[in-house]
Amino acid sequence: MSRGIHASPCSYQWKNFMTNSTEIWVVDDDSSIRWVIEKALSGEDIPSKTFECADDLLAALETHTPKAIISDIRMPGMDGLALLEELKTIIPDVPVIITTAHSDLDSAVTSYESGAFEYLPKPFDIDEMLAVASRALAHTSKLPGNSNTLDSGAKEIIGNAPAMQEVFRAIGRLSQSAITVLITGQSGSGKELVARALHRHSPRAHAPFVALNMAAVPKDLMESELFGHEKGSFTGAAGKREGRFEQASGGTLFLDEIGDMPHDTQTRLLRVLAEAEFYRVGGTSAIRTDVRVIAATHQDLRALVAKGAFREDLYHRLNVIGINVPRLSDRRDDIPLLLNHFLSKAASELGVATKEVSPQVRDFLSALDWPGNVRQLENTCRWLTVMAAGNLILMNDLPPELQMNQDAEQKRSISWEKQLSDWVRAKLLAGETQVLKQAMPQIESIMMDAALEHTAGKKAEAAELLGWGRNTLTRKLSQHS
Repeated sequence: MSRGIHASPCSYQWKNFMTNSTEIWVVDDDSSIRWVIEKALSGEDIPSKTFECADDLLAALETHTPKAIISDIRMPGMDGLALLEELKTIIPDVPVIITTAHSDLDSAVTSYESGAFEYLPKPFDIDEMLAVASRALAHTSKLPGNSNTLDSGAKEIIGNAPAMQEVFRAIGRLSQSAITVLITGQSGSGKELVARALHRHSPRAHAPFVALNMAAVPKDLMESELFGHEKGSFTGAAGKREGRFEQASGGTLFLDEIGDMPHDTQTRLLRVLAEAEFYRVGGTSAIRTDVRVIAATHQDLRALVAKGAFREDLYHRLNVIGINVPRLSDRRDDIPLLLNHFLSKAASELGVATKEVSPQVRDFLSALDWPGNVRQLENTCRWLTVMAAGNLILMNDLPPELQMNQDAEQKRSISWEKQLSDWVRAKLLAGETQVLKQAMPQIESIMMDAALEHTAGKKAEAAELLGWGRNTLTRKLSQHS
């Protein structure tokens, strides 16, 4: 029976195609990507078929059905998300893996909401792609759809770095869930933004999002803040007051800095999470609650548990799903994007023209450690919007504390070069030969360790950072092992 697919202007490629045996179809307008995926699948004895555009894949569905599909998002004609929507109507049981080089929170969430089996930002690790493909082939059940629509407006979270893609993917996977989540990360890294995104892309998006910072509430008022109180329950309680659990009814309660919650309050919170009911302070009637709890902390809760400062059972109750928000220094590629965003935001707030940064300033700011993370960068952009003399921000326009960092960075650079020079001279004075041959393995080992740590062990990304091919990195790792 015809599905009404029109003729396509693209000429698709029939590769490794055997009737009723092709398992994975790949659609990507980039021939090199198609070739890499096809070769990787072939190496695992997985038959594949590749297409240059979505229309050709849809046409091929007239006569055959694959076991899984890998699709790019941005393609001429029908894009990957439109294709995904079409496929969920035509072949809802076939898992679709979405890939893209232009990854952001909206595309990740939309992919999952539209029924994607998995979302892989480019450049992806071949081993990871093969693992996802294997899981897709084993997948037989129909993926649930999502009737919620995304709220229009600006992106909540900005980031193209691999570490942020993991956060986006987690938010996407949880978009149909009301499960408890524990968000970890340094102060200023954007934990509340992640919590708000989890709420906004959840079935509870229509209900309130209520935030409470544990570190900002006096201990003797903590229970009243959370659970409310009855009139006369303590000195100053002049009337009945609803707590945050009641205010967030049907929605999400975000408990920031949960590690600062007093032990007694931890016990009451555990009971609420277990029994879905609580009592106001001074109250005698149980109140049922329907609230999703998202907690966040910059502290190591496991260490607090080991010291007895945090209840272990509460930790496990909160840490059903964990999301770690990376430090800004672990996502340096995002700093130019964030600079543009925050400078534009500050200009809009102040009613002035948006300022730009010179290439030297951009590179310098991208290399800083940013101990205050995204919040520090945002405040710096506000300062520069007010204080910089011209529309183009130069090195002399930077705040004094950052200029001190510049001096320190220059000293560290000089010190590093001088130390290497001194080491070489000492070796030569000692009569040693083949000094470069002796130093290169150590230098390569240090570089590889740093790159793999930065990419969380993903070899393809580490190789790209080092300026090598993936095979070169694998070979050198073998040589150094």
